[in-house]
Amino acid sequence: MNFDALYNRKNTNSLKWDQFKDRIRDKYNVHDSDDILPMWVADMDFAIPHVITDAIKERLDHPIFGYSYVSDTCKQAIQQWFEKRHNWSIDPKTILFHQGVVPAIATVIETFTEPGDKICASTPVYPAFFSIPKAQKREVVTCDLVANENGYEYDFVALEDAFKTGVKVYILCNPHNPGGVVWSQQDLEKLVQLCIKYDVLLLSDEIHADIVFDGYKHIPTLTIKDADKAKIVTTIAPTKSFNIAGIHAAMMVVPNETLRLKLTENLQAHGLGEINLLASAAVQAAYEKGEEWLDAMIQYTSNNMDYVVEELNKIDGITVTKPNATYLIWIDYSKTGITESEMMQRLLVKGRLAIEPGTKYEEAGRGYLRMNLACPFETVKDGVERFKKALS
Repeated sequence: MNFDALYNRKNTNSLKWDQFKDRIRDKYNVHDSDDILPMWVADMDFAIPHVITDAIKERLDHPIFGYSYVSDTCKQAIQQWFEKRHNWSIDPKTILFHQGVVPAIATVIETFTEPGDKICASTPVYPAFFSIPKAQKREVVTCDLVANENGYEYDFVALEDAFKTGVKVYILCNPHNPGGVVWSQQDLEKLVQLCIKYDVLLLSDEIHADIVFDGYKHIPTLTIKDADKAKIVTTIAPTKSFNIAGIHAAMMVVPNETLRLKLTENLQAHGLGEINLLASAAVQAAYEKGEEWLDAMIQYTSNNMDYVVEELNKIDGITVTKPNATYLIWIDYSKTGITESEMMQRLLVKGRLAIEPGTKYEEAGRGYLRMNLACPFETVKDGVERFKKALS
């Protein structure tokens, strides 16, 4: 494991390194982009664990790629991983496979709501939580989180007021993206009780569950008191943990038999229901043999976080708090007095750095930037210097 290794990802059809040029040209009118450093999308610049590569190569050695299914051994690997790392016992029969967490979110919304129904999310939050419902002609109800020294906290009074308006589905981000908060047992208990009280389906996105720093522990929503009395669908995946987003694979965990049957019917109606044979091999290898790599990656990224927090907090008007989880850092520049438009121009044109503007995560994100630190330390130092240059 060499997390310091630099890999040239240009011209590999990389969304992060290649396609971002089209995005900034169209949105920010920046055309000369070859020397801009991309630290935006949640995609690591680390080589994946060799155990995953080896598993895929082993399957490639067999010359036939016919119809396949996910083996019991793969399901057992998933079960054992979450039992060991998260004290969560998953019954394999409650697992439904999908091509990704975002497609899974779309499937849940399509299955349990109708056009015009209200979908709620606490902002700032991952854009798919509002873009997917809007694309399906649902009404998005946002309820802002409250910024604090730990990142964010819930305003449960405001959330209950939102639920009273007839919300059908609440989408939870746990751990939170972009704020990096690991929600507490108490927070999750309150949320589950509210969902029970107002008959709201709780869709818990836990894709970042494995990337949690020392002093914090991810609590799966389905392990919370009275979870069995609520309507809960949890989405999980190894794709963020092991940098295999390009290998489309995710799971929905659905203990509620009624919910599971409806989701199964929807998947069948769209000709879905399994992941491909290479994805299955990757998932199994990640969960069976990837733990050592993951633990080392978390420590390396934690060190990156410490460096960036120390350096950026030296800049007037910039406030950065180390997140509890994820490899994404949420930078507060609201005290600089710089508008988002001006900030993005400074970063892209002067600093030659591409990071995410806060309003991508809804209006509650205005005054913030999201930066991806899952990359070699040399890249991190370069990004910090570019950020300093942009604000100099």
